[in-house]
Amino acid sequence: MARIHPTAIVDPKAHLAEDVEVGAYALIGPEVSIAAGTRVGPHCVIEGRTRIGRDNHFYQFSSIGAMPQDMSHGGEVTELVIGDRNTVREFCTFNTGTFKEEGVTRVGSDNWIMAYVHLAHDVQLGSHCVLANNATLAGHVRVGDWATIGGLTGVHQYVKIGAHAMIGFQGHVAQDVAPYMTVDGNPLAVRAVNLTGLRRRGFSNERIAVIRQLHKLIFRSSLTLEQSSAQIQALLAEQGGDSVADVQLMLDFIAGSTRGLVR
Repeated sequence: MARIHPTAIVDPKAHLAEDVEVGAYALIGPEVSIAAGTRVGPHCVIEGRTRIGRDNHFYQFSSIGAMPQDMSHGGEVTELVIGDRNTVREFCTFNTGTFKEEGVTRVGSDNWIMAYVHLAHDVQLGSHCVLANNATLAGHVRVGDWATIGGLTGVHQYVKIGAHAMIGFQGHVAQDVAPYMTVDGNPLAVRAVNLTGLRRRGFSNERIAVIRQLHKLIFRSSLTLEQSSAQIQALLAEQGGDSVADVQLMLDFIAGSTRGLVR
């Protein structure tokens, strides 16, 4: 049986795997599903239609699966879906989705989410991300895999943050952040390629050299974004191996940007 503290309240309709741990004074609602190995700390509230995968750890005082903070939300049943092996520290707030999109807020796997992080309705957070203390993601934000978001950073609704991007401390993010780039400052600007992150993830010198070319074409030339994209298309034709996917990721990100790029 699940290991549930006697002061916790778990609705009998909730589905908890046999080895789930629930701490003191936690509250688990009727539509919650929690897979094996997950730990729920003291005073956590997990409610709504929330599905949580394996081996997650929620520290004390988090609110997971509450209704969206959206004035147009009419009480429709929407979802929060969380993957595996995430660490969620104290006082985090994750909301369910709205029917403005698919009705689902999603969190991937292997994320490190520090205290006071807010994920608003319809956020789509990838895997292997780091969100430092007080990072706040507004509704409909998209975050690619391996992204890092610095402490006290606010991300405007509908913004996209590319894979392997890094946002520095206290960023004001109102435009899309391209993959592989480090941004910081006020106003926010691209400073360099996220070399430390890429090297930690095993990117070869050859792959990094191509990403440096992307950085130069988009952020250090006098080309317009349309002209840069044309140059990147030509660069793509010259690539082989993993660099094909790296360049294509940048092209797809630019094509899908609706708020313009931080430059």
